[in-house]
This record gives sequence, C-alpha cells and structure tokens, in this order.
Amino acid sequence: MTDDVLLAQTTRNGIVESSHYGAAIVVDAHGKTVFSAGDCATPIFPRSTVKALQALPLLTEGGADRFALPDAALALACASHQGEPAHIAVASDMLARTGFDHGVLECGTHWPLDTTSARALAAAGQTPCALHNCCSGKHAGFVCLACATGQDVAHYTHATHPVMQTIAHTLQDVTGVPHTATNMAVDGCSIPTWAIPLSALALAYARFATGIGLSPDRVVAAKRLRNAIAQNPFLIAGTGQFDTQVMEELAPTVLTKMGAEGVMIVALPEQGLGMAIKCRDGGVRAAETAAAALIARFARIDNAPVLTHFMRRPLKNWNGQLVGELRASTLLAQNYLPPPLAD
Repeated sequence: MTDDVLLAQTTRNGIVESSHYGAAIVVDAHGKTVFSAGDCATPIFPRSTVKALQALPLLTEGGADRFALPDAALALACASHQGEPAHIAVASDMLARTGFDHGVLECGTHWPLDTTSARALAAAGQTPCALHNCCSGKHAGFVCLACATGQDVAHYTHATHPVMQTIAHTLQDVTGVPHTATNMAVDGCSIPTWAIPLSALALAYARFATGIGLSPDRVVAAKRLRNAIAQNPFLIAGTGQFDTQVMEELAPTVLTKMGAEGVMIVALPEQGLGMAIKCRDGGVRAAETAAAALIARFARIDNAPVLTHFMRRPLKNWNGQLVGELRASTLLAQNYLPPPLAD
C-alpha cells in the first residue's frame, strides 16, 4: 500500500490550518498510468461518480429511444442535482413518458440541496417529494430502462432486480473489476454501490471519454451521453456547483463528476485520459481543488478562470474579508498553480 499524499491545504494568514490527504491517478484508455500519487489500489466506493456509466444501459437497451428522451433527460440521468425547478421539470417529464409519476421512485426524499429552492418550497407551504432527491434523474432513467425492457418497476433498486443486474454487468465490463456481493454496499439513494480501485475508476472514464475498450453499442451510447452532458452542464449539478461551473466554461474538452465522500472523476476526451481522485477525509472541496489542478496540468489549460479559482480558492469571512485560501498541492499542480492571493 502506497502512503497517501497531500492533495490540498487551507491556510489562514499564510499558516496551514487544514491538510487534506488522499490519492489521485490519471490513465489512458489502454490502462497506461500517466500520473499516480497515493494509494490508488485499495478499493473505494465511487458513489455518484459512476452515474454516467450507470446511464449507459439506458441507451444500449433502448430506453432512451423508446421514450424519445431529449439530451436534457440524458444529462439528468448522469446528475447529482440540487433540486432546482429545472431539475424537477426534467425528471417529471422523464417519468411522464413512461406513464408513471414520482410515486414510483425509490431514491428517498429530502429537501432541495439548493437553499433558494428549498426556501421557496417551504414558503409555498409545500413539502419535498422524491423528485427533489439529488438522484431523481438517475432513478427516472432506471424506471425508463425497466419499462423499455419489460421489467416490473417495483423494487428496481434491489441488487437482484434485472435493472440493477444490468447496471452491475455494465460497471464490471467498463471498469474491469468484478461487481459481486463481496464488494457491494448500499448507496445513499438505495441502489447498490461497489468498491473498486481508484485506478479502475480512472480507466473506466478514459474508456468513456474515447470509446476505446468499449463494445460498439457502448461507444455510441458514451458519445451521446458526453454530448448531452456537455450541452447541459447546469443539469448535472446546479447553481454554483463545481461540475456545472467547470463544464460551463470548458466542456466538451473537460467532463467532471463529483461523488460523495470526496471522490471525483474527470474525463478528457481530447487527451484520451480519465482521472480519479479520492480525498481520504471525505472532503468534497479538497477533491474539487485537486481536480482543478490536474485538469489544468493534463489538459494543458492555461489561465482558465474557473480552474484558477478552484486551484486557489479564496476563503472569506462573513464580512467579505479575504482571510485565507484553499490551494492545491504543488505535487498535483506543479507549475500550473496560480500565484498567492492578495490580502
């Protein structure tokens, strides 16, 4: 086991306040390691970073065409959204095409993660439903898949359901790692999640980015999903979120997806590379900062405002005063790290 490395640090008045350690890896679609730091071999749960891979069967099994899903719906099937009105509208439309409503969803219910949307819902005297769950787009896609393949939608989240069996088979093929009961747990939205090495996650997204190593039908599906994501970055995450901000500026050159517990993936189609990052303390902001540094370095992007911001993110107090910064480690960023922020 390789010791983890420094991914990012927060400083206050130039003094290190917090340090975030983990692992990061960049590979090509043939499995060649371009960059590796930290423990990339021990299995981790990829969580929501695999949503685009989970969406492949929606296309390869005919669900997207059966229900004439627009690109917005395909993007939402890959999303961890904030429950804003646009997200709810797309998820509702996906279900309506199958003849179901939100009562069929098995992802659970929580208030919108977007504060403005949550307050508006409460002010209107309403309560959230499963559509507001950040995974409702993915689950609507599962319902479309079940209906298109003639499966009973009940209990579609169970590991033994044909939909989840198809998802497991797809993930196993694309990552190259067995997806069985021995490495399975339950995700936040109630579907199975399988622990895999960070290196396998990066390889899967190098394959997703290029089509190399995928079956012909998955090559076509991956291209459609990449295009849908690039054209609808807002639907992938929502207002102010890393994935949306990065892809609004850099897609289709850069595709990103954050997962829970500090996991991040990046696909670079032009370079034919996939990246995977795990912040060991589960820090999402540190994983974002590390991802920005690796994107700048391996996509060879100079002076992109969104990357500059996230590589050296300003920390301000409640009076708007700059009090510190969250910065990527030089191991990851090398000469792409912007100069220190002015006080």
